Amino acid sequence: MNEKKIIESGKAILGIEFGSTRIKAVLIDPENRPISQGSFEWENKLVDGLWTYSLDAIWNGLRECYADLRKNVKQTYDAEIETLAAIGISAMMHGYMAFNKKEEILVPFRTWRNTNTAKAANELSKLFNFNIPLRWSISHLYQCILDKEEHVQDIDFLTTLAGYIHWQLTGVKALGVGDASGMFPIDSATKDYDAAMIEEFNQHIAHNHFHWNILDILPKVLSAGENAGVLTEKGALLIDPSGHLKSEIPVCPPEGDAGTGMVATNAIKQRTGNVSAGTSSFSMIVLEKKLSKPYEMIDMVTTPDGSPVAMVHCNNCTSDLNSWVNLFKEYQQLIGIKVDMNEVFGKLYNHALEGDKDCGGLIAYNYISGEPVTGLAEGRPLFVRSANDKFNLANFMRANLYASVGVLKIGNDILFNEEKIRVDRITAHGGLFKTKGVGQRILAAALNSPISVMETAGEGGAWGIALLAGYLINKAVNQSLADYLDEKVFIGNIGTEITPTAEEVEGFNTYIENYKVGLPIEQAAVKFKK
Repeated sequence: MNEKKIIESGKAILGIEFGSTRIKAVLIDPENRPISQGSFEWENKLVDGLWTYSLDAIWNGLRECYADLRKNVKQTYDAEIETLAAIGISAMMHGYMAFNKKEEILVPFRTWRNTNTAKAANELSKLFNFNIPLRWSISHLYQCILDKEEHVQDIDFLTTLAGYIHWQLTGVKALGVGDASGMFPIDSATKDYDAAMIEEFNQHIAHNHFHWNILDILPKVLSAGENAGVLTEKGALLIDPSGHLKSEIPVCPPEGDAGTGMVATNAIKQRTGNVSAGTSSFSMIVLEKKLSKPYEMIDMVTTPDGSPVAMVHCNNCTSDLNSWVNLFKEYQQLIGIKVDMNEVFGKLYNHALEGDKDCGGLIAYNYISGEPVTGLAEGRPLFVRSANDKFNLANFMRANLYASVGVLKIGNDILFNEEKIRVDRITAHGGLFKTKGVGQRILAAALNSPISVMETAGEGGAWGIALLAGYLINKAVNQSLADYLDEKVFIGNIGTEITPTAEEVEGFNTYIENYKVGLPIEQAAVKFKK
């Protein structure tokens, strides 16, 4: 069956992911191949000192992204999407979306990017003897309690961005276990919220006499492949106001961008891992056993089927790098040269590989926002050099590329060097890897590990959530998610692998030592540059 017939007969599967700067839709065929896509650029706003997206921006973004997909389907296949085999929604994890009984949002959506929750995260980490990061939903909730925010007493439902959209599309208050593990700790044995920690939290806040306990207001936890409801008529119109898209389409459990990244890179089995690198970055290593102790810079989350995962999350990755590249774009425009951004990125990134392996002493801190892994509550993008450092374009670009994964290296050094975690395969995806071979080689040097990139790397999480929607409707009886991905999706494809040289690893190690020694410079910038 050709693509036109697949679309017109309703056999295509749709995945939509809300990233930090782009909402992306991917339409796949029954063989899990992308056949069309759509996208919409959006940006968070700093309102009253907190990073947010408005509800209007969320729904406008969904409509515009789907409209772009519809337009591309019409142009490419002369077809209209009337129905689909399944739908999946994913989004940036964590954050805080609290609603009252009337389904009204109580305070503006507080995204993962906010770092105002340090006191709450610290107290909860001690209470649970488990690392609770600043961006987790439970940190946001407890910080609101500590700050005596009035709205807390009125909370009826607390969820993530993916959970909110899924709820509005289906009427179901549920969340995939991977996304749920960024709200509150998960017990991988039960694939549900950790019962002992739930009880500890309820006792800890009991003196406030809220009308709710924590389990009352959290979404129901679902594993990949479980029933999570169907698209309602209201939900269909939220996606497609033209009225073409029909209701009653199965919708898979909503997931976070970490989980969809694991799926898109076939990193669900133990001893596999993946790195996602875009506006923010994170690495996910699926563990054979629990870590020996909690680490502040390592989060324990789960795969979309509930296996334990050690996650190193960095708030900053490519944003500062993109700003520098845009300077070169402006220069080209200034002198009247036509700008092709793919060419600009390609030339600059490849030129970076000609630089010194240690960047000639140059250091970059890409901190648009705070970076908990290195102890910074706020950030100031910073480029630092001494007069006698080797300052040239190749070293400058290489230093900024190193900075994009520098914090990721600091966190993973604990896993590999202290916990002696072993991995058989790390696969990378995201915007950093669009220029072939460059970001991949930089990351390989940072982690001292072979890194694979698949042809679908650019599809990212939207493809990952489409695969989870496909798993919902196409899995065999008792077929695990890992087996489904191996047997039905990847079928032996492990992508293109790059192994770092000893010189590259040594060069990055030298860079990161200089970087760590220089962190007080970044701290001073935060203190004195307002």
